[in-house]
Amino acid sequence: MTERKVRVRFAPSPTGPLHMGGVRTALFNYLFAKKHGGDFLLRIEDTDQTRYVPGAENYIIEGLKWCGIHIDEGPENPGECGPYRQSERKDTYRQYALQLVESEDAYYAFDTPEELDAVRAEYEEKKETFTYNAATRLNMRNSLSLTKEEVDTLLASNTPCVVRFKMPTDQEVKDTDLIRGDVKFQAALLDDKVLYKADGMPTYHLANVVDDYHMNISHVIRGEEWLPSLPLHILLYEKLGWSAERPQFAHLPLILKPVGKGKLSKRDGDKLGFPVFPLEWKDPKTGDISKGYREEGYLPDAFVNMLALLGWNPGTEQEIFSIEELCQQFSLERVTKSGARFDPEKTKWFNHQYISSLENEKLVALFMPILEEKQVSTEGIDIAKIVGMVKERVSFVNELWDQTSFFFQDPSNYDPKVVKKRWKEAVPGYITEIKETITNVNDWNALEIKSTVSDLVNSKEWGFGLIMNALRLAIVGGGFGPDLFEICEMIGKDATLRRLENAVNNIQR
Repeated sequence: MTERKVRVRFAPSPTGPLHMGGVRTALFNYLFAKKHGGDFLLRIEDTDQTRYVPGAENYIIEGLKWCGIHIDEGPENPGECGPYRQSERKDTYRQYALQLVESEDAYYAFDTPEELDAVRAEYEEKKETFTYNAATRLNMRNSLSLTKEEVDTLLASNTPCVVRFKMPTDQEVKDTDLIRGDVKFQAALLDDKVLYKADGMPTYHLANVVDDYHMNISHVIRGEEWLPSLPLHILLYEKLGWSAERPQFAHLPLILKPVGKGKLSKRDGDKLGFPVFPLEWKDPKTGDISKGYREEGYLPDAFVNMLALLGWNPGTEQEIFSIEELCQQFSLERVTKSGARFDPEKTKWFNHQYISSLENEKLVALFMPILEEKQVSTEGIDIAKIVGMVKERVSFVNELWDQTSFFFQDPSNYDPKVVKKRWKEAVPGYITEIKETITNVNDWNALEIKSTVSDLVNSKEWGFGLIMNALRLAIVGGGFGPDLFEICEMIGKDATLRRLENAVNNIQR
C-alpha cells in the first residue's frame, strides 16, 4: 500500500484579525507538512456570511506571509483542489446533505427559531438544558416525527428547514488522537448538529469534512476547542463512505493567559500591554486599532520561534531555532496535552536574541526609516558599524535611536542624575584641558585618542573613573553608550571638541 502524501490545511474564518493562537495552529501545520515533504493549504471558511468582516481574509494571508509560512495552495495560488473559499464551493455541500438524508443518517428539521426558543425556555424553568438529540428529537418538528406526507408538503411549499445529523443511539466513537492518545465518545449523549442551514449554506461541520475529503487532507491539526466535534466528524466520514480516506486528527493545547486561568484573549493583551495579533488591525466598523507584533517592532523570526515553543518541546535545552531547524525537528509526539502559558517578557527576550544576532546590514535596513523620520543627516556615517556597537543593548529596532542618537546629533540636554553624580566642581577645568590636549591629535582614531587622554589623566593624577564618566556625559548626554573613544572616532574631531566645549559652557550643577 502506497504511503499517503502529507497534506494539511489551515482553515480560518474571516471574522476579524488572526489571533496568535491561530498563527500557532498554522505554524504547527506548516512545520509538520515540511518535515514530511508535504503540502500546506490555506482554506477560507466563510460559510457564516453574517460574521464576515471585510479585509479579514487579506489580513490572514499577509500575516502568514510576514511569519514566513509559505502557502502551497490557497486562494492566491490555487491548485487542483480549489476553489479555496467555502463560499465558492457552495454547490458542493448540498448533495452530501441530501445523501445523508437519503441514507437516514440525517433529517430535515422544520423547527422555527421561535419554537426552539420556547422549548429552551421550558427547560430553563425546570433548571435543565435543552439538547436537540436522540432523547428529544421525536418531540420536535422534523422528518423523524412527522409523516412522509407532512414532510413532502412542507418541502414542496419551501418551508424553511435545516438538515440535522442523526446521532446513533448505540455507538461508541473511538479514535487515536496524535497528541492526546485514545479518545472515545458515547454518540447517544451528543446533540444532532445542524449540517445544512436554511439559507443554503453548510455549517462548519459538513463543509469541513467535505472539503478535507476533496482536498485529500491527510492530517487535521487544530485547536483543542474542536475536540468535542471529533465524533461528529468521524461519523460523517463513516456515513458518507469515506472512512478509508479519513485524516488523522491532532488537537493542540490552548495558549493560556500570562496570569490567572483561561485562554489568552485580546483583553489580556489590552490589560497587560502586549499584542495578541501578528499585524496591526483596524476594525472596519469601529475604527479601533489593535496592536500587532510587526508594528511593535518584533522580528518575524523571533515571533515564530516564540510560538513554536508554546506547546512544543524539542527535548533539548535549545531555545533559538531558525524556521529551517523547526521544520527538521518538529514532531507532534513532542506537543504537550496541557495548555501552554504565554509569557510576554520571554517574547521580548526572543526578540532581543534575534536583534543582537542580526547582520548589521539587515538591521540598518530596519533602522533607516526611523532615521529618515528623525530627519537626521547620515552622510558619511557608517551606520552598520554604529548598530553593530549597540545592538546587544536593545530588544527592539525602535530602541536603536535612544542608544545611537548621539552619533547623529549633539546632545541637547544632559541627564540630571548623571550631572549631579559625575559633574564635580573641578570637572569643567579638567574637560577644558582635555579638549586642548586632544586638539593636537592628528591621527584621529579611538586608540590614539584614548592614549592621549590616558597620558594626560595619569600625569595629572585626576582619577580615570571621574574623567571617563564626565567625558561620556559631555559627548553622549548621559551615562550610557558603547566605548567612548570609538564614539569620538566616529563622530569626528570637530564634533568631539564642540561637544566638550558645549558641556563646559552649558552643564549646570
